[in-house]
Parts: sequence; C-alpha cells; structure tokens
Amino acid sequence: MKIHLNQIPPEGLHLDGEEDCPLGDIAAQGIRCVGPMRYSLDLGVSDGALWANGTLAQTVELGCVACLEKFEYEIKVPAFALHTELHGPENVDITPFVREDILLNLPPYPHCDRDGGRVCKAAKIESTGDDGTAKADWSALDKLKIEKR
Repeated sequence: MKIHLNQIPPEGLHLDGEEDCPLGDIAAQGIRCVGPMRYSLDLGVSDGALWANGTLAQTVELGCVACLEKFEYEIKVPAFALHTELHGPENVDITPFVREDILLNLPPYPHCDRDGGRVCKAAKIESTGDDGTAKADWSALDKLKIEKR
C-alpha cells in the first residue's frame, strides 16, 4: 500500500478501501489469502514523520491443528498504528507495517471451532470412545509398568 505524501492535506486524510493481500508468498506455511485486505485508515504528516491509525481486516485460509481441515478465518487488527520517519521519496510504502500487524494477529494454533461456528472433528473423536462413553486421556499410561532401580 503506497501513500503519496503530497496528497495528504495538513489536516490529515481518511482512506477506506481494499488492497491486494499483503502477505505475499506465505502460502508455503499453510496460510492462503481469501479475498482482498480491507482497511479504514487516518493518515497525516507531522514533524517529518508519517503517522497512520485505523483498522485492518484480511480473510485467510488456515489449517486446523487438531483435525487438519482447511477453514476460513478473518484476521482483524482493530488498532493499527504507525509512526515512521520520512527520508526521501514522495511515496511511502506501508505494506511491510501492514503485513507485520496482520501476521502478529494470526492465531498461533488455529482451531476450526475457535469462533463457535462449527465443531471440530478431532474434538468429537477425542471426547468419546468407540462405545460412545467418555474415554480417559491417560489410560495408556495407567497400564505402563516401570521398573525401579
């Protein structure tokens, strides 16, 4: 996302819109963008620095760490904030800052049932045994025989 500094009036500028996914080649790590990134930003120039604040949202496809199925998840950055010194060109590319904030808001262990919209298949399997009753998670360890020396 490139910002042209000469188009920012002294009182600041508000931008709403969509941009191509800023995540780039991160698909190798199991993350794929679904649609454009949406933003609502207030921008300004003050004392030789560009500042911006607002909201970002990017829908991505992730793999559930429990059942390994793909699901869509909307990454929301409700308080995006940027302050960077200006050096040189009239155009400033804020894509690296946007990308960093989106990546920092990714869930570390994505679960497909996180938002409550669906039930993870792995959660069903773990909670009940073959006969439909709850099974003990540590039952295999109860059978373990350890020799004391």
